Amino acid sequence: MFTAMADPTRRAILARLTHESARVTELARDFPISLNSTSKHIKILERAGLVIRTINGRDHLLSLNAAPLAEAAHWVRHFESFWEERLAALDQLLSARRSDAKEKDNG
Repeated sequence: MFTAMADPTRRAILARLTHESARVTELARDFPISLNSTSKHIKILERAGLVIRTINGRDHLLSLNAAPLAEAAHWVRHFESFWEERLAALDQLLSARRSDAKEKDNG
């Protein structure tokens, strides 16, 4: 999923789909790339589970599937707390060393 979201065009497609579902041809008009290139981006988003395609005759309607985004956000939050704890411990260590250095200079 992170690979799918790494590309700015794919992120823009997802942003567009947050407002409403769209046909592939409608999405292609929003970008300065070919319909074929837009379709390739969409297929990557589909493989990542971020886009759902509904086919009705010749119409291919795309909609956003936000569930994988919620899972990724949860995963990122886990590591956010991990790094916050590590940085807080580092800050305490550096503060203690600064205090020790000040005491030596004054003593």
